[in-house]
Amino acid sequence: MIWLLFALLAAFFESLKDVFSKKRVTHVDEYLIAWSWRVFALPFLLPVLFFVDVPAFTYEFWKALIISGSINLVVTIIYVKALKYSELSNTVPLLTFTPLFILLTAPIVVGEFPSTTGLFGIMLIVSGAYVLKLKERHHGHFEPFKALLKDKGARYMLVVAFLWSITSVYDKVGVQQSAPLLWPLALNLFIAFAMIPVLLVTSRKNILQLPVRQLFPIGLASALMLLAQMTAISMTLVAYVISIKRTSTVISVLFGHYLFKEQGLRERLLGTAIMVLGVVVIALS
Repeated sequence: MIWLLFALLAAFFESLKDVFSKKRVTHVDEYLIAWSWRVFALPFLLPVLFFVDVPAFTYEFWKALIISGSINLVVTIIYVKALKYSELSNTVPLLTFTPLFILLTAPIVVGEFPSTTGLFGIMLIVSGAYVLKLKERHHGHFEPFKALLKDKGARYMLVVAFLWSITSVYDKVGVQQSAPLLWPLALNLFIAFAMIPVLLVTSRKNILQLPVRQLFPIGLASALMLLAQMTAISMTLVAYVISIKRTSTVISVLFGHYLFKEQGLRERLLGTAIMVLGVVVIALS
């Protein structure tokens, strides 16, 4: 059960990354925060090269890297914007929609249909999202969903969840064509360098005053999350690891309440717990 410890560590560091990002996004350019998420993780990921056999990269590897890297570049920016425009406990739980989107797109893309258990998992995720805004119910039965969609940060995070449902396919190809520890390094390298032209357009003045000490912890947390996740994956099924990792959303809700004084702890914690349960059900279906 050592894999469980590493999966829980992945969840903790994932949440910690969000906390560091949320804390800095009100004072630092969001594009620099998005870049730091990738670039400051590299010093901790590069040593992986000494412990893995680097294969001859195939066309499929480069194709997966370009597609997943390009989409994840956009995702990283949108993710930070979501944290900027809304509360931590109101946005991060929506990442649990990723497996739901995968189940909905799979019939179209690869002809796979969710099982009865998978459909039950979908119901749990949707129900949990409803509970996140349960206090709005007195305005009407559908108000919790309407309130969620009116939230700018929540809309951004739903886009992130959807895009991750696409990149997960290419990430799987990338891992198969390289190695579990090598793929995150390649992806972070691609995004870190690809974001430089974006920074030159959006944040040219701010680059010269890059607050390294403030942004470095974001990259560190990101690297530790990836290393813990890949270590856990090497010991058990991916579905189990990702299910446990999604408990990061519960941790983020707690951080949001106690560090950022966000309100509605009971509804958001209950809603998030239901959504994580839905992810677990889907993973085991």
